[in-house]
Amino acid sequence: MASPAKLDKDQVLVERKSSARVLTLNRPKQLNALSFYMVSKLLEIFHDDEGNPDVKLIVLKGNGRAFCAGGDVAAVANDARGGDWRFGAIFFDTEYKMNYLMATYSKPQVSILNGIVMGGGAGASMHGRFRVVTEKTVFAMPETALGLFPDVGASYYLSRLAGFFGEYVGLTGARLDGAEMLACGLATHFVPSSKLSSLEESLCKVETSDPAIVSAIIDKYSEQPSLKKDSVYHRMDIINKCFSRKTVEDILYSLETEAMSKADSWISATVETLKKASPTSLKVFLRLIREGRLLGVGQCLVYEYRIVCHILQGHHSKDFFEGCRAILIDKDRKPKWEPSKLELVKDSDVDRYFSKLDAEGWKDLEFPKRFNNLPPHAISKL
Repeated sequence: MASPAKLDKDQVLVERKSSARVLTLNRPKQLNALSFYMVSKLLEIFHDDEGNPDVKLIVLKGNGRAFCAGGDVAAVANDARGGDWRFGAIFFDTEYKMNYLMATYSKPQVSILNGIVMGGGAGASMHGRFRVVTEKTVFAMPETALGLFPDVGASYYLSRLAGFFGEYVGLTGARLDGAEMLACGLATHFVPSSKLSSLEESLCKVETSDPAIVSAIIDKYSEQPSLKKDSVYHRMDIINKCFSRKTVEDILYSLETEAMSKADSWISATVETLKKASPTSLKVFLRLIREGRLLGVGQCLVYEYRIVCHILQGHHSKDFFEGCRAILIDKDRKPKWEPSKLELVKDSDVDRYFSKLDAEGWKDLEFPKRFNNLPPHAISKL
């Protein structure tokens, strides 16, 4: 039987293929959910390879039917519920530092998203230069249904989507396919899954970190997919109209008003989804994405870290633990949120999540200075 250390080591497969570093997330039974070992290992490899002139680019992919279905939040919630919230804080501190390094990386990162991409999986890919999707890709940030909130820098990359599509995706946890991800800008290329091995082979022959050359190689395998007839992306007008409102209550009211004027199953389903989510999570994320529009990726992650630490402490709300119980443990899918209604979550309650924690030894998320030799696209995110 393999030792725990050996099992850990197998969670990220590390290969050098010519001038490329190929990393494979390898927990297929857990849909490659990110463990603490995995985020620590990825952070270490990205850091080391940035200074290695022999590595020109990094290819990141997943084994099995998922790229990565998120962070291993059940383990974090279990520790926090037992009173050890600081383990979760260390997990998120490490993960967010990984996100920041990817966002400001000086070499191209090509993420191959052939399958499920959720939560922490989005954080491990969306910040990279190239995001390749296929006909098998399914993207979602479903955290509000779990009493958490879309994090891993989502307040940065979702707030940069056209109109108010980011609010819609983050608040509802809507699932997007590869064609929709390409249309909204979450993906940079669409490559049929049958061509991925040939694409990887070509990428591994690249002798430069020039993103224009890397992009041209991916272009050779890319296609322009058609949006499905019932794609949510065809509903941008109503999304912008409703999700641009100032408060979550206003968004819901706007959607319900639209539903009264015409029978539309999509609007009804969207209303029901919002009503099932944690009221606190919805309000915290709406504030976060609105502020994120004006912030660099680093400051977005600093706020997200404060929020997630407050959630782990459980002093203001225990919705995260209740969401994990209802969705991941008991699976009755009937969480009892507290506060239970949007109107019971005041602005002052939301303010508390953005404040520094008053806990011994706690400090804000800190990043190393990253101004040396960074390309313009990375500097613009700082």
